[in-house]
Amino acid sequence: MERVILVGVFDKKKDPRLEAASLEELRRLAETAGAAIAGTLTQRLDRFHPGSLIGAGKVAEAAALARELGARTVIFDQDLSPAQQIHLEGEIGAKIVDRTRLILDIFAQRARTKEGELQVELAQLSYMLPRLTGSWRAFSQQVGGIGTRGPGERKLEYERRHIQRRLEHLKRAIARIEGERGIQRGRRQAVPVPATAIIGYTNAGKSTLLNRLIGSAEGKRVYADDKLFATLDATTRRVRLPDWGEAVFTDTVGFISKLPTTLIAAFRSTLEEVGQADCLIQLEDGASGDLPAQRRVVMDVLKELGALELPRVTAVNKSDLLSADEKARLTEQDPDRLFVSAADGTGIDALLGRVRHVLGHRWLIRELALHPSQSGCLGEVYRCAHVIDRSSRRGRMVFRLRVTQENWARLLNMLESKNCR
Repeated sequence: MERVILVGVFDKKKDPRLEAASLEELRRLAETAGAAIAGTLTQRLDRFHPGSLIGAGKVAEAAALARELGARTVIFDQDLSPAQQIHLEGEIGAKIVDRTRLILDIFAQRARTKEGELQVELAQLSYMLPRLTGSWRAFSQQVGGIGTRGPGERKLEYERRHIQRRLEHLKRAIARIEGERGIQRGRRQAVPVPATAIIGYTNAGKSTLLNRLIGSAEGKRVYADDKLFATLDATTRRVRLPDWGEAVFTDTVGFISKLPTTLIAAFRSTLEEVGQADCLIQLEDGASGDLPAQRRVVMDVLKELGALELPRVTAVNKSDLLSADEKARLTEQDPDRLFVSAADGTGIDALLGRVRHVLGHRWLIRELALHPSQSGCLGEVYRCAHVIDRSSRRGRMVFRLRVTQENWARLLNMLESKNCR
């Protein structure tokens, strides 16, 4: 495994209690990328050094520690400018990886679909382009390892104009896939099934929750692991809600603090699946030591996606790890919070009941009676609504429907216009 040193750089004006959580997240990110943590350095500053982020003394300390521990990589929990990165590599004599480059490396390992691979490559090349100086490229290729995966050495050998051409090609390829997804989304929306998206911080247990909702259906379960960013691609499955009917649930890519802007831009089309949902399950990590900060990150991303106004159900996962006092404190902060365990099924019925209640505000129960002369409307009824029950009454076909307000109005207008042939 690649031996690395972690460097946490903190603003003196900010709450020092957040530093431990930040360093722990950096440690998990590094281990997810395949690193062995050899040592850790921290520094609190009034202001970040423009040339090296950290002070000259701390740079010398990092260089000495890297030599002593045999670490060939130093990972910073901040973003570095191209100039800072080149300067630090020269001073420390090791590969320098900032937070964005580390997360991009993890995404390169995790991408499983063609679209995911294209999106990651677009984000990586956008990050690399301003850094393609000869010395940085040569050093990175020589050292290899974390931060060099994805596009690979062949891509790094391109001149700037070749990288730019590749970026344009990737954007066109992603646009084509987005068009195909738009068609698929249109088909899904034409099918009268409510949609719920599971969102939350990375490693909150979103995939495990979806697997719990699916049950043991062979071939339907999604990949889940106790790792950061185990899921990159939105995955949708049908789930039967008790005493209600079917709904589609979508597992989404997890959020994280300081999510690179290049990744948000590259994965925007995937994240926008969230905005198409009728209901959001905001899943929180009960094992996290900093739930408020994680919640702020989630809210910020939802705001950027224009999805803040969507109805949400908030649930704390891994509740079996919480004490009664911790649950009481969280309930006091948000009385509507639910406590669940996707691993053992605790609280799942209450969660589905809350989702059913939210969906019920948009998906209405209506009854429709059709005269035999209106049989030409049957196809449209099944396209626009979920037929719960069908019977006959006084020579008419009577349908009990679950339908959105918009589609109900559409059906009524169609019947009034007698446009059923």
